[in-house]
Amino acid sequence: MSKVFKKTSGNGNITLYLGKRDFVDHVDSVEVVDGAVKVDPSGLNGRKVYVYLACAFRYGSDDLDVMGLSFRRDIWIQRVQVYPPTGENTAKTPMQEFLLKKIGEQGYPFSFQMPTDLPCSVSLQPGPNDSGKACGVDFEVKAYLANAPNNVDEVIEKKDTCRLMIRKIQFAPVTNKPGPKADITKQFMMSDKPIQLEASLDKEIYYHGQQITVNVKINNETNKVVKKITVSVEQLTSVVLYSSDTYTKAVCTEEFSETVNSNSKLDKSFQLTPLLSNNKEKRGISVNGRLKDEDTHLASTTLSQGEKEMQGIIVSYKVKVNLMASSGGLLGGLTGSDVTVELPLTLMTPKPEEVTLE
Repeated sequence: MSKVFKKTSGNGNITLYLGKRDFVDHVDSVEVVDGAVKVDPSGLNGRKVYVYLACAFRYGSDDLDVMGLSFRRDIWIQRVQVYPPTGENTAKTPMQEFLLKKIGEQGYPFSFQMPTDLPCSVSLQPGPNDSGKACGVDFEVKAYLANAPNNVDEVIEKKDTCRLMIRKIQFAPVTNKPGPKADITKQFMMSDKPIQLEASLDKEIYYHGQQITVNVKINNETNKVVKKITVSVEQLTSVVLYSSDTYTKAVCTEEFSETVNSNSKLDKSFQLTPLLSNNKEKRGISVNGRLKDEDTHLASTTLSQGEKEMQGIIVSYKVKVNLMASSGGLLGGLTGSDVTVELPLTLMTPKPEEVTLE
């Protein structure tokens, strides 16, 4: 039996129903947001019932909304009238048929088609002492009573509304291509030959919580010694508002005390697993949008980035392999040099099995 999500207005005149709260962005199309509203006409007093779907970018907490300044901006919003029915879009989706069967004669369907260039649901993790809602992109479905769908002069009381938060998400593509490879050759002073570093990933896409294997090849032809190898996963978050700012946060770092002597080679694989549970105290980490306080995980890689002027949050990842090479003797640590190579990483959620309606 499929779970049904519902919310009733304070006056009890309308109830909003959704069959699910996660809607998938397939890059070239987005799942239709379909639901239904139960309406008690006796309490409307001549008003109509409308539903809107809004995508908003929040870049401040509720307690900062002072002097009429709002720190929430609508990126996209669409409204439809559900009662009295307008006679448009009479065809019903299987989800709407399922919901209307539960609601009965007082049920009225609605649907929205989101454009493909909207950002996915993502929020920036607040610090331990931060309060209010987190900065990020969220989606809201709201049913309300009004005389007009969007009259700025009409006051809509809270008791005449009901709302449910939803998420726009992306799942990993079914086909998983071979992973990326990168290499660098670095020459040092006082050495005729270089260090060659090559790094690669076994596959293009990794799932959240999955161990990432980084294959490293080192050819050290210098007179230096590689004394430490550091492998890390960094999250890059581009906040597209008035200008695009990118924040880089290390979400997983492992140090390996491997030694590669002068004129020696190393061919070895290293494993690390980036987890949100290890980054709970880091302010500004991007996480997949939350519904209430349910557990979530690190934000998925954004597959479609939309138009540059679109406000939102774009997330990407990279794997960084760093070698610390130093000369021998007492001054070895003071003359140490880094050799670094970076790889793009796609971190996503696998597509779940389909849920059948009963």
